[in-house]
Amino acid sequence: MGESEKIGMRGFVRKIERATVVRAIRGDLIIIIPVLIIGAFSLILKTFPVEGYQKFIENFAGGFFLSLFDLVYSATFGVLSLYMTFAISHSYMKIKADPDTVHGAAVATSTLSFFILAGANLENFSKDSMGPKSMFLAIIAGLGASAAYYHLHRFIRKKSKAVLSSGADRDFNRVLSTLFPIAIVAVSTAIINTAVTRLFDAESFRMLLSNLFDKLFSYGETGFLKGFFFVLLSSVLWFFGIHGSDTLEGVMQTYFAPGLAANQAAVAANAAPTTVLTKEFFDCFVLMGGCGATICLLISILIFSRNRAKRGLGVTAAFPMIFNINEMMVFGLPIIFNPIMLIPFLLTPLVCYSVSYLAISTGLVPMITSSVEWTTPIILGGFRTTGSAAGAMLQVVNVALGVLIYMPFVKLLDRRTEEETKHNFSSFIDYFRKNEAALAARKLTDLPDINGDIAKGIAAELRHAATVQNITLAYQPQFDYNGVCTGVEALLRYSHPTQGIVYPPLVIKLAEDGGFLPTLEEAIVRQVIADRPAVLSKFGNDIQISFNVTGTTVVTDRFISFIRQLDAKDPFRGKNICVEVTEQAALAFDSRTREAFDALHAMGLSLAIDDFSMGQTSLNYLKENMFDEIKLDGSLVRGLSTNQNCREIVSSIVSLSITLNMKVVAEFVETEGQRDTLREIGCGCYQGYLYSPAVFLTDK
Repeated sequence: MGESEKIGMRGFVRKIERATVVRAIRGDLIIIIPVLIIGAFSLILKTFPVEGYQKFIENFAGGFFLSLFDLVYSATFGVLSLYMTFAISHSYMKIKADPDTVHGAAVATSTLSFFILAGANLENFSKDSMGPKSMFLAIIAGLGASAAYYHLHRFIRKKSKAVLSSGADRDFNRVLSTLFPIAIVAVSTAIINTAVTRLFDAESFRMLLSNLFDKLFSYGETGFLKGFFFVLLSSVLWFFGIHGSDTLEGVMQTYFAPGLAANQAAVAANAAPTTVLTKEFFDCFVLMGGCGATICLLISILIFSRNRAKRGLGVTAAFPMIFNINEMMVFGLPIIFNPIMLIPFLLTPLVCYSVSYLAISTGLVPMITSSVEWTTPIILGGFRTTGSAAGAMLQVVNVALGVLIYMPFVKLLDRRTEEETKHNFSSFIDYFRKNEAALAARKLTDLPDINGDIAKGIAAELRHAATVQNITLAYQPQFDYNGVCTGVEALLRYSHPTQGIVYPPLVIKLAEDGGFLPTLEEAIVRQVIADRPAVLSKFGNDIQISFNVTGTTVVTDRFISFIRQLDAKDPFRGKNICVEVTEQAALAFDSRTREAFDALHAMGLSLAIDDFSMGQTSLNYLKENMFDEIKLDGSLVRGLSTNQNCREIVSSIVSLSITLNMKVVAEFVETEGQRDTLREIGCGCYQGYLYSPAVFLTDK
């Protein structure tokens, strides 16, 4: 494949993945994974294939445990489609991110539509109508009804805005605005359901698909081709989010399940069994680990994947998949609507089917004569159902073939995930840079789109790094006019595990949003102390070392207590360390602030105010005379050569500082002209690219 074809394929895959339909369905799958985990374990505990265990749960306390496991299973997998409807609708509305649309009403509309399509009016309507068999309806209702509601709500809101806003209560307005969209969608769904079911003579929309497939399989003999098509169709349905096994259950019971009884009857009559295709054939030799023979995918991920998240999913999903329960893998990877996984997901079970059919039909493996639960693990299932070690060996061979088929696609998925993650990460950084001021009042982790997800991921990694003291600092030196290094500023350079250095203001913003900024700042202070010997060795023994602390943190009891604990172990006095206070929020110079600053001074720390300008707040800092050093705002330094006002402002600041016996440091000094102008004004300490960028201690 040429480079242009690869780029075209990547673009095609990205386009599919970013489609609203795909994003909404995938989004819902993440939401319901906890439900699937609980349901999977309850099913395993209910059907664990050990006879003694089964007798125990059936008889102990009148079957208490059996009833308990059955209840949990019924409340999870038993109503899986209902969970899917809710979650798909929620995910769709989250993507739309319209604050004026009542999202809860969209979920209610989808749920109502689901019950209409599932045939809630029928006498035989039951829990089964809300289970995996109705996943197709969940997708239709969750997406279709939500989309219809969303557009109707916006249209009606626009047309009736003047009427609804005239003095009525706001909550009543919102409720009233949802009435007509819900009613229109519900009535439309009912009309469509009634028309379709009558046209095709089906009990309900849910039964229409099953009836169609039953009719499709009624043609031809029950042999290799019909079984091959059954496996293919089941996998295709699963790929599109439809529970293939349950949708084709009628086909299974009609054409394949009777095969076991036929073989058992032949054995009873001392004749040789001749039926290859039985329900157990598909359960044990084709759907190992569930649809798509995903036990092979699991093993391939655990062996070949280098993606931490996928390996973590594999470890989590491994235990249920041993018992052929694979919804966590299908929904969590995800497999559905994933173009990269389409080929191996379809091909692997077809290869397993063909190899198994050949092995059993030629006598290499005995015919299936015993029934086993579909949750029976591989090897044990193959042995029990054939009564031979050859059956277990056939399963091993199939798994090995499946692993080989999945392997290149797992590696391809890793590369695709890495590319997409890098692209999304870069886009998020660019988005934050362009909108930094506007986002100051918003929590990045609450953003409704992919940016919010990325923010959550970075924040989680950052929190962990701060907690375990796994952070890296770079040090930017400060020089006098003669080129002598007089100090360094410690700057956080957080390196994401996979994406590299993160834009520093974003790091602080995420730490602040996540509520762990004090933890991060304490980690920085500890790292400065640990780095101090190496810093002095690199830059000179007489330099000052500065580190940044936000104004909201520096005055807290927690921070002062933290500094005192460090001082008790190794006193700060005589070490020439400076605390640079960054003005995240204006400092209130009350008694609390004075006490905090006095405490820091008493321990031998000096104080600097960062990004100083001529605003009213900054002038108050001068008036209080509690800082030892001023760091000029970078915008003033950059404007020296083009804006006379900047020169006058800097000159005033320097003059005031000299009068108040305060040191002045100019940041962002990038040209000799800026340095010379600053010297003329009276500022003799410079920090910026003219001299050096921030450097790591490991740099030569």
